[in-house]
Amino acid sequence: MTANLLNFDLDGLADFCDRLGEKRFRATQLFRWIHQRGASRFDEMTDLAKSLREKLKGVAHVTPLELVSQHVSSDGTIKWLFSVGDGDVIETVFIPESDRGTLCISSQAGCAVGCRFCSTGHQGFSRNLTSGEIVSQLWFAEHFLRKHLNRLERVVSNVVMMGMGEPLQNYSALLPSLRVMLDDHAYGLSRRRVTVSTSGVVPMIDKLGGDCPVALAVSLHASNDLLRNDLVPLNRKYPIAELMEACQRYLEKAPRDFITFEYCMLDGVNDTPAHAQELLELVFRFSNGGNWCKFNLIPFNPFPASGLLRSSQATVVNFSKILSDAGVVTTIRKTRGDDIDAACGQLAGDVKDRTNVQSRIAKQRSAGDQFVIPIKAVNG
Repeated sequence: MTANLLNFDLDGLADFCDRLGEKRFRATQLFRWIHQRGASRFDEMTDLAKSLREKLKGVAHVTPLELVSQHVSSDGTIKWLFSVGDGDVIETVFIPESDRGTLCISSQAGCAVGCRFCSTGHQGFSRNLTSGEIVSQLWFAEHFLRKHLNRLERVVSNVVMMGMGEPLQNYSALLPSLRVMLDDHAYGLSRRRVTVSTSGVVPMIDKLGGDCPVALAVSLHASNDLLRNDLVPLNRKYPIAELMEACQRYLEKAPRDFITFEYCMLDGVNDTPAHAQELLELVFRFSNGGNWCKFNLIPFNPFPASGLLRSSQATVVNFSKILSDAGVVTTIRKTRGDDIDAACGQLAGDVKDRTNVQSRIAKQRSAGDQFVIPIKAVNG
């Protein structure tokens, strides 16, 4: 079986060249052709010896994901659907802004975490993506957009691992993917401009901090354990106190001096002034001030299976004011791409669920499992 070179970071590609009996500097040449120039055919790589190009044809290939469809929002957001085989389809979203171009990348086909407000979680989980499938999303977007926009310079300036899946539950593929994104011979992105979003896999937060610290966003969504257990089931394994301690450790190596806490605003569930005050108690308990983190309040994007509603704009603004007035930097995320189901929490793709998520949800609802709205100190 031939190797897909999109699966390799530079060190991995150098090892591959070693096995071929080639000098390691050939890996750098290959890497640049693939990622900087978007080449997928070895005949295009004109500064490689013809003998090497012929050798590569027999043992390697550069095969990106198969594009299934493209949808363009009225606000310019683009959503691509890619096939990853076996009937699974994942989603990737590009968000253009005046000062940046942000690409939201998927790490899994589906998601096993099962957050109550996320359509991906309601769809279930099929499998982890390979490094090549993760990198392919950036490879396609960058070179497609350059050609489409007739630009030579970089188009994707920021990458957020906030698409389908929990990145830290696919760590072995995530790590080399991040290294490709950061490598100056590939995309040359700053560690400050690559963000990994996690629901709170504490041991892997520590591992990422040691291996490849990039910007970190934590999907918090609740101010205490009882509520977060209900909204983010992973909290039952890694409760808020452990998560906060992991965030403090991560800051020792992070490229930024703050952690971003994502907080989806759910009407009547987690959006009261009492919840905001409880968040402040939480933040200040783990630091003498609130300058070690920022909150990103996310208007909920409803989907039929959730049974949830979006908090009113007035509620979101008031919630933000409570946090801001206490000295905690707080932003309200602008909803982008919701008309093409490309907004936060709406990515679902099409995957073969191997976790029976729908039956589990049905059992919970038939048993009368309802959202709780406890206002209780985390240590209470």
